[in-house]
Amino acid sequence: MSAVKGDARPWRVAVIGGGPAGLMAAEGLAARGYSVDVYDAMPSVGRKFLMAGRGGLNLTHSEPAGPFLARYGDRAAQVAPWLARMDAAALRDWAQGLGVRTFVGTSGRVFPEEMKAAPLLRAWLARLRAAGLRFHMRHRWLGWPEDAAGGAADLRFDTPEGERRASADAVVLALGGGSWARLGSDGAWAPGLRARGVAVAPLRPANCGFDVEWSEHFRERYAGQPVKPVSMRCGDDAKARQGEFVVTSSGIEGSLVYALSAALRDRLQADGSATAVLDLLPDWPQEKVMAAVTHPRGSRSLSSHLQSRLGLTGVKAGLLRECAGEQALRDPALLGVRIKALPVPLQRARPIDEAISTAGGVSFDALTPGLMLRAMPGVFCVGEMLDWEAPTGGYLLTACMAGGLAVAEGVAAYLDAPRGD
Repeated sequence: MSAVKGDARPWRVAVIGGGPAGLMAAEGLAARGYSVDVYDAMPSVGRKFLMAGRGGLNLTHSEPAGPFLARYGDRAAQVAPWLARMDAAALRDWAQGLGVRTFVGTSGRVFPEEMKAAPLLRAWLARLRAAGLRFHMRHRWLGWPEDAAGGAADLRFDTPEGERRASADAVVLALGGGSWARLGSDGAWAPGLRARGVAVAPLRPANCGFDVEWSEHFRERYAGQPVKPVSMRCGDDAKARQGEFVVTSSGIEGSLVYALSAALRDRLQADGSATAVLDLLPDWPQEKVMAAVTHPRGSRSLSSHLQSRLGLTGVKAGLLRECAGEQALRDPALLGVRIKALPVPLQRARPIDEAISTAGGVSFDALTPGLMLRAMPGVFCVGEMLDWEAPTGGYLLTACMAGGLAVAEGVAAYLDAPRGD
């Protein structure tokens, strides 16, 4: 490997996008001796990274490798080579190298001991600057000049001082998906790449909430309340997940909903409707529920009966009344079925800008194994702008950072390949 051109000057690489994928790509490139410039539209890098870490930075997950990889669904085969370069253990070691110790929480998720993202990002940026990286803030990428072929040689940026141009021997696009536009991920890059012949799947919300047509009474009484513990499945799917979610004024959101959001979203898109099916008492077998709910209640109200025999109160009891249907509320046997399989009809996914992440993006068919665009030699893509998704729990961040190392390797293979005269 050589980090210099034939004229002894170092290869110059532009990384456009200062999120975790872009920064990790920049780090991998700098470690190989390349001259690296990082451009970002925002006043500082890592803004979505910092926002995600507000409640405690979920860096990765301690789950075994097999189940971990399965979290990437039908994109597991594409993500596997990235994780081979940086898996969860390697990511923890990387954080340790920055002086950030991590621990495994009760859920298996991995967090920094300080829980915050800012100390890690500060240490990371200090190391990158010490390695010679140059950062260019408030540089919004505008694509290529109309008369250019669309490669790395001529890049356009909108800056506070007006339009600027820059050149590089290779460029890494790490522009994010389409969620949280105020932090820089707005998906505005998609039309420009499509115009250059790059296949880009429509961006869709991932790890998102859903709208439910609550009654006014239910909304006013229970919006903002957590529902736990419960299990949830998508329609008639056999596999359910256990956890918790939150009732909102418009519907449902939270970790359990996010875990199933891809299946629910896809069902809505395919069928025009989708149902989240809840088990309000996941630790109770159906027989025990049926025996309790059909026990004679005498003069007690249904609410008192459900509370005394099954412990169903508050928002769980409210959900049962809201979604079980009038017939079930009059028929104890049917009510027992509903307690273990309560249908919550969904209207739509919440808007993409509210989603934690997005699905869709640059098709893997448009990329070489080294993540270079087949239509534009020297231009690489990485991170959330690619067509893959992952649930919350550290999986998204791990793959973004691992992908950054993978794309750095791809850039190196391209720059160091023999070239004809």
